[in-house]
Amino acid sequence: MRKVLSALLIVLACVLVPLGGLSAWAKYEIGDTGRYVDTMAPLAAGPDVQRAIADTVTDGIMSEVEAGPLEGDVRAYVRRAVRSFTGTEAFRATWNSANRAVHDAVLRALRGDSEGAVTLDLAPVLARLSTQLADNRVLSADRIPAIPVEHTEVTVLRAQQLSSLRKGFHVLEIAGRWLPLATVALAVGGILLAVRRRRAVTATALGMALGAALLALATVVGRALTLTGLPEHVSRAAAGAVYDALTETLRTATWCVLALGLTVALATWLTDHRARRRAASAVPVPAPVPEPTRARA
Repeated sequence: MRKVLSALLIVLACVLVPLGGLSAWAKYEIGDTGRYVDTMAPLAAGPDVQRAIADTVTDGIMSEVEAGPLEGDVRAYVRRAVRSFTGTEAFRATWNSANRAVHDAVLRALRGDSEGAVTLDLAPVLARLSTQLADNRVLSADRIPAIPVEHTEVTVLRAQQLSSLRKGFHVLEIAGRWLPLATVALAVGGILLAVRRRRAVTATALGMALGAALLALATVVGRALTLTGLPEHVSRAAAGAVYDALTETLRTATWCVLALGLTVALATWLTDHRARRRAASAVPVPAPVPEPTRARA
């Protein structure tokens, strides 16, 4: 009974490793506005994100500007000005403000009971950009298009998505707090109940390493699926940079658990192997039994 119960607890602990890691990452990394903004902040200086923003903003401005035969030259100047703006402190401050605003809006919608869509107002970003274009004399102030109010709001979450996402988010918040503790408790309990604890430690370490490897594989597959499902106009390089930034902590923790599990398993196996050799060498060798002497006739 001890062997069966110990094996059951160890198996459950190993199964909970990827689930606990994923839920803890979602709660403490993605679910925290400050950490989310700090994670996204370095991307403002990334070339892929800057290039994607420059292309998107340039296309939006040129769709409202009538440049005539000089459209190619005007587009090049506008893109150069927008790209220059993405390298300024004003852009980085605006980037952080926009990320904080959208994250706060999403969390309020997921933790509350509102049924409306979650939107992000880009009017402050466009206002700063218009000022930058006018200061750089790329476009005069009277030629910068006035974008309607309804075009400055970007829908982040549709109302139809909130009900299902809200349930999943509540589950992740609860699981992120208790699953890691449950994983450790089950592993310790399984080792303490084991008849051969060294073998139990080795099995637990290998099982947790396997769970971490599965989580690392799921992260890679999730990245491929995320980039594949993007619309054609979305930059895959920029989306990949965002995905990598958001999952960096998860990937680091996964590789740490994998390395720790393999190290513990190897150390325990070597210790057990050495103990067996010592025990075998300590056993006294039985003296040979003398052959009976034959009586002579």
